[in-house]
Amino acid sequence: MAFNWSPALETGNQVIDAQHKELIKAINNLLDACRQGQAADKTGPMLDFLTSYTKRHFSDEEALQKKSNYPDFPNHRKLHESFLNVVADLSVELKKNGPTPVVVNKLVRNVGDWLVSHIQKEDVKVAAHLRNG
Repeated sequence: MAFNWSPALETGNQVIDAQHKELIKAINNLLDACRQGQAADKTGPMLDFLTSYTKRHFSDEEALQKKSNYPDFPNHRKLHESFLNVVADLSVELKKNGPTPVVVNKLVRNVGDWLVSHIQKEDVKVAAHLRNG
């Protein structure tokens, strides 16, 4: 399953949208590598990139939230921290077990699906706040 960018994922904030597109691209690249049965030595660096880019994106997004006094910032930050913990656990599992069907399924559910849901439910609220603030 590939994740596709669509207008439903647009927040209206160019910086956030560009970073979300990169995250979706990184997730798709990682899933493609896993599906092709590439060894953990190839998927590991892809997951490392996804992790570091996600951290950078969350940092940028949180800085925008702080600057604009986004009222739900503490909760939003907790969602980000929880996601990073899930990604860290999956990274360990991928490096230990390789791209098994179980790991790939967890990546789809816990990374791809989470990101899409987070954008549609949470990040659109941030973007609206930034536009109206």
